[in-house]
Amino acid sequence: MDKFTTLTAIAAPLNIDNIDTDKIIPARFLKTIKRTGLGKNAFADMRYNADGSEKPDFVLNQEPYREAEILVAGDNFGCGSSREHAPWALKDFGIRCIIAPSFADIFFNNSFKNGLLPIALPEEICAKLRADAAMGGNAKLTVDLARQVVIRPTGEEIPFQVEAFRKHCLLNGLDDIGLTLEHAAAIDAYEAGLPSWQPKIQGA
Repeated sequence: MDKFTTLTAIAAPLNIDNIDTDKIIPARFLKTIKRTGLGKNAFADMRYNADGSEKPDFVLNQEPYREAEILVAGDNFGCGSSREHAPWALKDFGIRCIIAPSFADIFFNNSFKNGLLPIALPEEICAKLRADAAMGGNAKLTVDLARQVVIRPTGEEIPFQVEAFRKHCLLNGLDDIGLTLEHAAAIDAYEAGLPSWQPKIQGA
């Protein structure tokens, strides 16, 4: 998993509440179990017409937001089903951080496991950040995870909260497998001491 330290990037304003996981990645694209290749279908029903042409009024079809790595969204982002494909699709599109007033719990947890940083901030602050984002590529936001601040184009720093363990995992690029491999030496030592009749952990 890629490390998340400091991100300075274009932010896309998406002032829509209750964007559910079916909007993020519609169910018809859930046939794959790969984490890559879903970005082209992220927000498919919002991005494309029935004939496959782009909807020009959708923000991610506009310049410079095609290159956005931060999404400033509305309330209750990621509600709906528990599909992990939703953070996969966002990350494959290029999104590294989502800022919103609130998130659905399962989506929130899945985001951290897949290298995405969800930041919950009050609506009045999100409104300011969406206004910044609407200024385009000359008004990039900076997210400093180590210091736990979002920096506006004006230089104003907005603090945010993140649980210490999740912060550690993002800063060090550790998913569940990576966390296990941090203890590889202890696992090897434990297995070396097991009786010959006791099965060992495969692949450890």
